[in-house]
Amino acid sequence: MSLMTETTHWPWSATTVFEPDGDATVSGASLTAIANRFGTPTYVVDETDVRGRCRAYRAALPDAEIAYAAKAFLCRAMAGWIRAEGLGLDVCSGGELAVARASGFPAERILFHGNAKTPHELQYAVAEGVGRIVVDNIAEINRLAALVPAGRRQKVLIRVIPDIDAGVCAAVRTGGEDQKFGLSIATGAAGDAVGRVLAQPRLRLAGLHCHLGSQICAPEPYEAAARVMVEQMARIREGHGIALPELDLGGGHGIAYLEGEHGLDIPSYARRLTAAVEDRCAGLGLPAPRLIVEPGRAISGPAGLTLYRVISLKKGLNRTYVAVDGGMSDNPRHALYGAPYEMRLIGRRTHAGTRAVTVVGHHCEAGDTLAEDVPLPADVHPGDLIAVAATGAYHHSMASTYNLTGRPPVVAVGEAGPRLVVRREDPDDLMRRDVGF
Repeated sequence: MSLMTETTHWPWSATTVFEPDGDATVSGASLTAIANRFGTPTYVVDETDVRGRCRAYRAALPDAEIAYAAKAFLCRAMAGWIRAEGLGLDVCSGGELAVARASGFPAERILFHGNAKTPHELQYAVAEGVGRIVVDNIAEINRLAALVPAGRRQKVLIRVIPDIDAGVCAAVRTGGEDQKFGLSIATGAAGDAVGRVLAQPRLRLAGLHCHLGSQICAPEPYEAAARVMVEQMARIREGHGIALPELDLGGGHGIAYLEGEHGLDIPSYARRLTAAVEDRCAGLGLPAPRLIVEPGRAISGPAGLTLYRVISLKKGLNRTYVAVDGGMSDNPRHALYGAPYEMRLIGRRTHAGTRAVTVVGHHCEAGDTLAEDVPLPADVHPGDLIAVAATGAYHHSMASTYNLTGRPPVVAVGEAGPRLVVRREDPDDLMRRDVGF
């Protein structure tokens, strides 16, 4: 059984072990020791888990290109692991591209996304020689073509709206009409973009792209999207006489955030997606394109956890609040999406029963809540250490300096033991940006 199947219902990383003495380890390293050495809050990333998930994707889709979605979590160490495991990289800003290139990531294995890429970002992407640029609006076509040097052709994909709604909530659904991403089939914008790209001698249309949303835990929406996209490719062949060689079906693969939840079963998804593409192509007499998929959360999410220290307890009329030394600046997902989390007390044994508490942060904001109705030991007290599961995606990448709180460090754990890969942001870092008056 693959790692992806084994951990479908388990929100912690594959190497996480909860010890009888109350401590927990990741890849054999004590989380209590990590907290004592690096302080709290701290993000911990399991390198072994990340690499295992990369390999599981490659095993499930051996003929496809797997491009890790950098927006989920990126630093130079992460880019190095992704490169070493043979995956591509999907970036959506000049900053993500800069980190990728600083790590030595090959430009030809990078896809550049974005619904409103700036002229500078497009120029940077072309200058770096990224493998593909995903066209997301009509104006981008001429702008991009003008930047490509004579004698070169830039490969592009066109992002199409398949008009399929999927995702855990409306804020993360991107496959339907009337949202900012992609070009509409219904309005004719997608077809117009195809014609415009094909008319540009410095652009090469490699294929189509779509992305349905985030935290999708069933394969059916992907099967439906595959059929819609193949049908569009057949129309392009009929209208322009070309069979596009690539089909990028995006990512959004869901994970478990709580014990008992289930994420997307990747082996099953891979079988069904491949069959849907091949069957529809066969029915239309179209050669099957090479698939590209873009998992982000499903690779980095379960590999990460966050460590906090309890600062205080407060009993309200209807609930008990446990305040920790982090909050919405290092994890805004509950405030944004109502995201739930699995939390555990670590570092000591307790025989007390559990009680439901609300875990809150230290920010001056009523919405600074990390999780509600969390079962923690009844004797939890200031100084205790709490671990939060599945924080490897959209935590470090969405962190802020609200209340001028520095962002936490990232500690990677693997065969070499714990090592700092992103240092803690301190007041001096914040002051360097404040140039005075």
